[in-house]
Amino acid sequence: MTRTASAKPHRKFIALVLAASLVISGFSAAPARAGDDVAKFIAGAALLGILGAAINDAKQDRRDRHKQTTHRPYKQHHPKPIPPRVARYDLPAKCVRNFHGHGPRSILSRGCLKRNYTQVQNLPRSCRISYWNGDRQRKGYGTRCLHKHGYRLVHR
Repeated sequence: MTRTASAKPHRKFIALVLAASLVISGFSAAPARAGDDVAKFIAGAALLGILGAAINDAKQDRRDRHKQTTHRPYKQHHPKPIPPRVARYDLPAKCVRNFHGHGPRSILSRGCLKRNYTQVQNLPRSCRISYWNGDRQRKGYGTRCLHKHGYRLVHR
C-alpha cells in the first residue's frame, strides 16, 4: 500500500483522538479524590491544546495545498497540431473556384492545390475535372465529389 501526503494528517488526528479517549477512560475508572482533580484539569487542558494544534495544522496543510493548486504561474496553452492522418483530409478553402459550365459549380484548382496542399497526388482520380476558364482548358477537383470521399474545406 502506497502512502500519500493527504492521508498523513488524518492518521495523526485519529491517533490523537484515540489517545485522548484512552486518557479520559483511565481517569473515569479511577476513584475520585480531591488531589486528582487538579491533575485531571491539567491533563484535559493539555489534551485540548494538542487537539487544537492538530486541527490547526491540518487546516494549514489544506490552505497550503490550495495555494499550490490555484496560484500557478500563467502558462500559455497552444492547440496541439492535427495528426497527419487527419490533416490530409483538410483542403485549403482559398483554392475554391466557381464557374458556370452546365450550371454553377465549384471546383478546387489543381495549381492552387499544388502550392498549398502537400497530398495532391493522393486525391481520388474519380474527382478530377477538366474545365474551361474562358482562356484555356484547366484541371481541378470537384468539391462535392471530394466531400463525399471525406475531404473538407478549411480556412487557414
